[in-house]
Amino acid sequence: MPWRGPEFEGERPTLGWYVLDWMIQNLAQPGRDEDDPQPFLPTQEQADFLCGYYELDPVSGRRLIRRGLLSRPRGWGKSPFVGAIALAEACADVVADGFDAYGEPVGRPWHSLRTPLVRIAAVTEQQTDNTWLPLLEMARGGSLSTDYGLECLDTVIYLPRGEITPITSSATSVKGDPACFASLDQTEEWRESNGGVKLAKTLRFNAVKIGGSLIETPNAYTPGEGSVAENSAADYQAIIDGRSKARGILVDHREAPGETDMTDEASLVAGLRYAYGDSADHPDGCVLHDPPCPPGWSPLEGITEAFYDTSNEPQDLRADFLNQITHASDAWLSQPEVRASSDLGRTVRAGDRIVIGFDGSRKRARGVTDATALIGCRLSDGHLFTIGVWEAPRRPVIGPDGKPVEWQVPVVEVLAAVAEAFATYDVVGMYADPAKWESHVADWEAAYGPRLKVKSTRNHPIEWWMTGGRSTLIVRALEKFHTALTECELTHDGASALVRHLLNARRRETRSGIMIMKANPDSPDKIDAAVAAVLAWQCRLDAIAAGLAVEPEEMGGFTF
Repeated sequence: MPWRGPEFEGERPTLGWYVLDWMIQNLAQPGRDEDDPQPFLPTQEQADFLCGYYELDPVSGRRLIRRGLLSRPRGWGKSPFVGAIALAEACADVVADGFDAYGEPVGRPWHSLRTPLVRIAAVTEQQTDNTWLPLLEMARGGSLSTDYGLECLDTVIYLPRGEITPITSSATSVKGDPACFASLDQTEEWRESNGGVKLAKTLRFNAVKIGGSLIETPNAYTPGEGSVAENSAADYQAIIDGRSKARGILVDHREAPGETDMTDEASLVAGLRYAYGDSADHPDGCVLHDPPCPPGWSPLEGITEAFYDTSNEPQDLRADFLNQITHASDAWLSQPEVRASSDLGRTVRAGDRIVIGFDGSRKRARGVTDATALIGCRLSDGHLFTIGVWEAPRRPVIGPDGKPVEWQVPVVEVLAAVAEAFATYDVVGMYADPAKWESHVADWEAAYGPRLKVKSTRNHPIEWWMTGGRSTLIVRALEKFHTALTECELTHDGASALVRHLLNARRRETRSGIMIMKANPDSPDKIDAAVAAVLAWQCRLDAIAAGLAVEPEEMGGFTF
């Protein structure tokens, strides 16, 4: 029979509550006296994650989530928690088996289907110890080993059928390993260079083949490094944006608010309390729940002191303790800066006076084709909004013949979007980088040039080159945009593509000043929406200089 239905608002079918009870009853709290074992007690945050991770389809009763990402600051307790999940996957009834006669979710153990193999994965042996050592304590400290017949050795736990073992990216027997569950620790450090990307891919494929699952537990990643954590976040964002049909990914990431001031103690403590949540040892307990949870174990006072140690890098402090995804060392903008300037509540209405920025691309001979972007900016308040961004899928689309289908910019859609924008808004200016779009830019100039009130030049009202011998003008435009965003003089709609492209932009020093480019010419991380936003902002500045900042119906307080 199907699920019984919700008994309270927001209730969903899940095996999470069962797994929570199983952990409390069977696992010992790691780090305690062996002569006085205490039960492992997950926090409210951890219980919430379990409910999401083990959620079931209310009709079929199948697991909805096969891939989890739990991101919290260092010391929050990710490794012991995921170790507890690994033990549950090895021993408990976690394989969804529909609903009972009362409509309640039920499960059965993996060994009823196949030999359960559980892997604790990392790119180094030292990293595997983060999860492996507390996992051993949990298994040895209580009655689990006796009740479930476990043989807990230092390097492997033998089940009556199956095993739990730590593995690293140097393992030669990972491919084809039918693991029903794998934990991937510190995936912000898993890269191509250390074998982490290949290991993660292999573990995902292995889990998919048998209906298993895995969980990543990264700290905040650095954008642009191509880590597994960054790629997983991009996969999830692609689902949210509708650019991917993938399902079954749960991302639980919490970081301190972007406005957290590391130089102000009250602001810093508030940011740390939010990032650490239930694990914070603040005397008032966790601020995320009402009533607050009891104080946790993460020493906020000691963590705060680390921010006053001048030998520590601010960027490392933000990533490790505030769990803020900041920026690469050569990033043009940081994530907190971009997030602080977003304003999702502002809406642009038909008839609003705007300007437009455009950056286009065409098919590339090699690498991933660049994106094409059309960004608007309202004159009255400097709010940037996305009209359209067209970019290739992160993974190739496979055609009926089994071969990848080469993606190309849908030119007809782009032209239609430009026409619709001019029909919808009061467009008084448009700056477009004409590279590879020269004929279309010429057509726009012929069609719309006469109605534009602000023009790039008299002969070419729309054409605004972002390459060539205009380096001084380009540098100035970039400086103006950067200042406006970091000083919150402009806002933007927070659209995924625009935010990603702004964060993908890398600073490059030239004789004329700072330019922006991709991380490398063949990088799949595009910046075209960022370029279009810069053009739109420059067009707005020129419009203001021309006296066009005030809406016609508001001039002088009179209505015309």
